Amino acid sequence: MVTFKRSLFKFIIKTFLFIFFIGICLFTSCADKQPIEKPNIVFIIADDLGYGDLSCYGQDMFETPNIDKLSEHGMIFTQHYSGSTVCAPSRSVLMTGLHTGHTPVRGNQRYGDHGQYPLADSVITLPELLQQNGYVTGAFGKWGLGPVGSEGDPNNQGIDEFFGYNSQSLAHNYYPYFLWSNDQKIMLDENSGFRKELYAPELIQEKTLEFIERNKDNPFFLFVPTVIPHAELIAPEEVMEQFRGKYLPEKVYHGLDSGAEYRQGPYGSQTESHAAFVAMISILDQQVGEIMGKIDELGLREKTIIIFTSDNGPHLEGGGDPDYFDSNGPLKGYKRDLYEGGVRVPLIVSWPGKVEEGSESNHISAFWDFLPTFSEILDISEVPENDGISFLPELLGENDQKEHEYLYWEFHENGFDIAVRKGNWKGIYFKDEDQFELYNLEEDLSEENDIAGKHPEIVEELKRIMIKSRTPSPVFEE
Repeated sequence: MVTFKRSLFKFIIKTFLFIFFIGICLFTSCADKQPIEKPNIVFIIADDLGYGDLSCYGQDMFETPNIDKLSEHGMIFTQHYSGSTVCAPSRSVLMTGLHTGHTPVRGNQRYGDHGQYPLADSVITLPELLQQNGYVTGAFGKWGLGPVGSEGDPNNQGIDEFFGYNSQSLAHNYYPYFLWSNDQKIMLDENSGFRKELYAPELIQEKTLEFIERNKDNPFFLFVPTVIPHAELIAPEEVMEQFRGKYLPEKVYHGLDSGAEYRQGPYGSQTESHAAFVAMISILDQQVGEIMGKIDELGLREKTIIIFTSDNGPHLEGGGDPDYFDSNGPLKGYKRDLYEGGVRVPLIVSWPGKVEEGSESNHISAFWDFLPTFSEILDISEVPENDGISFLPELLGENDQKEHEYLYWEFHENGFDIAVRKGNWKGIYFKDEDQFELYNLEEDLSEENDIAGKHPEIVEELKRIMIKSRTPSPVFEE
């Protein structure tokens, strides 16, 4: 009897300890799944910066020390893709989480006197989603997704405060006659006539830093769609002096320097295109450093995600010379191409305490992944329909990162081109020529050897993906 009681007592104790242990595990598991405290989000997107235009990505003709420092404090992605190979659709993809087969804006089509085709009210954008979840939102730079007063106006798409260029074409000129502060046109008398006294990126940067200062006590989303280094190629004289004569032979560009269209979109002339390009990159790098410095000064670094990327590959406009600088690194193609050089872009993500410093990822990601990624970070339950996959597990170094079945792009300005990447296979269809090219990126990153004729079954598979991946657009149609 005594033995039975002792056995029963031992059984009760073991059962209690087992239940207690399970409870602790469940509690710990639940604690691990608690939503992360709302981090500030700083999203910097360069304009036409190539995959090889940063020294941390292999550029050796000039340096980008502040952006390199950002990479040292975060993660570099080697296989990240923009939304498109030109500005407006790439940004539409970023804002909506929908690739170019579904996103509302699929080209750089003009709308009205100045502006681009607007995002629709019916689409929930990333800023709107963040706004709904307690964020103050600001955008400083180039918008290009709908004129002032249209449904695509940044203030109608989740942006509390906007300052900069609304129109992409007017953003070609760095000494503009005016900029927009929300719906107010701010005339820049310093640039009247032929005067060049107020360099727009410097004024926009002032407003950017002021936004951080004003919102240091609130969770904020700071979108910085800088106009650098898009053409025209021009920088203040004090910056040009640092690089003049160092990148010879110079490339001379003859642009438009007077007349009715002056500073209305056409690029101005530049006799020192190489020096001007490097000068502009140095300004971009300095401004990234200033943003990082302001975040540090206000004690916000530990709760701020900083992202740096580019909207598409390097341009050939206004004196641009990406071959001289090897702006694509090993990649083929430029802006307006669906080859890797047109759509593969740098991506750096810094998030102290969450993202491992000095790390590198070969995870395949794209602009349409940001919306679901931020949604998972904030534990948002009602996420708008999108084409993306959250890459938060990759950022946190976890092992359960999902992979894309494929990536899809379509481009409307060179006829109608479509590209699909599935695994290491990359297919590009040129509708005007009725030509299909196939590459194995693992063996041929530079896309030099078209092997479509050797793999008809892969070609047919990618063609089926191309057909199923798009819905017709009433505006941007092939």
